[in-house]
Amino acid sequence: MNGQDTAPRTAGPVQAVCLGESMAVLLADGPGPLDTVGAFRPSVGGAESNVACALASLGIPSAWISRVGDDGFGRRLTAEIGARGVDTSAVAVDPHRPTGLYLKETGGSGRPGDLGAGSSRLHYYRTGSAASALGPELLADPAAARLLAGARLLHLSGITAALSDSCLDLLRSLLAPGNRRPGTLVSFDLNWRPALWHDRDPAVLPALLDAADLVLLGADEAEAAFGTGDPRELRALLPTPATLVVKDSGNAVTALTRDGRAVTEPALRVEVVEATGAGDAFAAGYLAGTLRGLGPRSRLRLGHLSAAAALTAHEDHGIPASEEVLAALLAASPAQWAATSVTADGIVSPLLPTP
Repeated sequence: MNGQDTAPRTAGPVQAVCLGESMAVLLADGPGPLDTVGAFRPSVGGAESNVACALASLGIPSAWISRVGDDGFGRRLTAEIGARGVDTSAVAVDPHRPTGLYLKETGGSGRPGDLGAGSSRLHYYRTGSAASALGPELLADPAAARLLAGARLLHLSGITAALSDSCLDLLRSLLAPGNRRPGTLVSFDLNWRPALWHDRDPAVLPALLDAADLVLLGADEAEAAFGTGDPRELRALLPTPATLVVKDSGNAVTALTRDGRAVTEPALRVEVVEATGAGDAFAAGYLAGTLRGLGPRSRLRLGHLSAAAALTAHEDHGIPASEEVLAALLAASPAQWAATSVTADGIVSPLLPTP
């Protein structure tokens, strides 16, 4: 993308804490069904750590809190997330449980059983992972307590609620009024994963989301989880959060406040390389805009721009455009915004030089 930076821009004390599981990832060396793949390349992934990394790349000092196994995968992902500028000082090492793992399958080989060009599927191996042992006792851990006490933002997701009873109890503890620190914004991304809820009751989710200050969810996943993807109906279902952000796939995103006001911003035209991680990147952009005090529309635009960076990258993490480019696009007129497109080669916009 135009004017890309190559290093995290964070500095100063941690402002945002993202809590949840991250996993080792094995990426196939080429497209096609897994039984046809010749080799795999290791990487890392996970919704909350993705948000932490994207926040760090946008200049928001961030931390990730979790548990990993006492194994090579755990050491790798902690090191890689730390190398992206994220504070990992409160990541605990579990001597008995392994680090979770998933494999990414991509389409485009033309072989029988292929997913199709531009499509991907994740295969998870996370049952009994170290992160599934997270629980309310985390609140008494000195390293975690220090980060939570100083954060302006705490970011959670519905994935954690599905991992285990103890993880669900941890979320309830973090969201309990008596444990909420004044001045800390709590954001909650639904991150609906049907397979994780196969043996668990998703009826716990509305109360968790309604206890947050800011809720992010996709219209399609809300339809699957709650029976509606309509922003107004979701606002009625979740009346307490100050802001509800509803993402309509690649079309538009609507932010609805408690008093009924709504702002909708269309998505950019993006030449998608890989879709995984785009939702987390959008969340990070929107949250970064919130912490910076941007207006409602600029928050949505920064979310779209962050998502576009992820969509045009082969891994879960994209590199955002420079501050100058971001500032120009946040200030674009509706016509200039509509005329902007993003590819792996850069951003094309009437406001910018040709890449």
